[in-house]
Amino acid sequence: MSALLEVKNLKKYFRNKAGMLHAVEDVSFTVNEGKTLGVVGESGCGKTTLGRTLLHIIELTDGKIYFDGEDVSRPSKKQLRKLRQGMQIIFQDPYSSLNPRMSVSETIMEPLILLGKMKKSEIRTEVRRLMDTVGLAERFENSYPHELDGGRRQRIGIARALSLNPKFIVCDEPVSALDVSIQAQIINLMRDLQEERGLAYMFVTHDLSVVKYISDDIMVMYLGQVVEKAPADDLFFNPLHPYTKALLSAIPSLDIYNQSKRIIMQGELASPINPKPGCRFMPRCQYASEECSQPQILEEESPNHFVACWKYKSLTN
Repeated sequence: MSALLEVKNLKKYFRNKAGMLHAVEDVSFTVNEGKTLGVVGESGCGKTTLGRTLLHIIELTDGKIYFDGEDVSRPSKKQLRKLRQGMQIIFQDPYSSLNPRMSVSETIMEPLILLGKMKKSEIRTEVRRLMDTVGLAERFENSYPHELDGGRRQRIGIARALSLNPKFIVCDEPVSALDVSIQAQIINLMRDLQEERGLAYMFVTHDLSVVKYISDDIMVMYLGQVVEKAPADDLFFNPLHPYTKALLSAIPSLDIYNQSKRIIMQGELASPINPKPGCRFMPRCQYASEECSQPQILEEESPNHFVACWKYKSLTN
């Protein structure tokens, strides 16, 4: 299976008064056609920044991005316009991501108008088809965002993302602002659309139950660094990095007789501003040692299971 998206050593820094904030640090991964890469981690770990950098909503500091075999790291205006057709995003907050002065149909048709390849009658037909695809009844065509609930608003966002027939969609916590019952509807809709259209997703979330359900592979981030990457089932069955283990221990269990032991992380968060070399999880890790102050590189501990931790490197050397 060919890689649709390939990212190599991506970095995104922000300058502030205290120094340089390393939001995304040397991140590399691939996403294959029709597959989902889940990205998890605490708030502030760089998940959203990573997704926005891929789409050039914000520009990268260094690294390479290849989409469909083409280098799109620093695209020209012409390249970026073409790239927008292949790569889209579904935002976290379905209300703030919509223009309150635009109706449902106007919101969905806007990308098609800007594309400039369809007649007005064709655009209206396509808008109704997209509304039907995402489960929005035709009676909402002239409704405005404030008149709809969160689930319907997010369906508008999905329809808008689908309007240019993309191959890859960044899903930036698309269900975190929704009720649990609505979350399930949206997740199932996204899986159905993926199967029908062969879409590839990067699914950003902090909800580990959701990410396991929808992802083929999962990448765990901590303060801008990738600490572990593996197939979804393997990551949940055999987590290797201490941070991954701590995250998974926090998942509630319905089995009252076999409750997993909660791992409570101690210590202070390392600063992402002018960070020291080495593992940024070191101040909170029970296994921390001198080796942790050295740069930690993702290495394959088992087939397709990568971890950046000296503890597991030492076992394989």
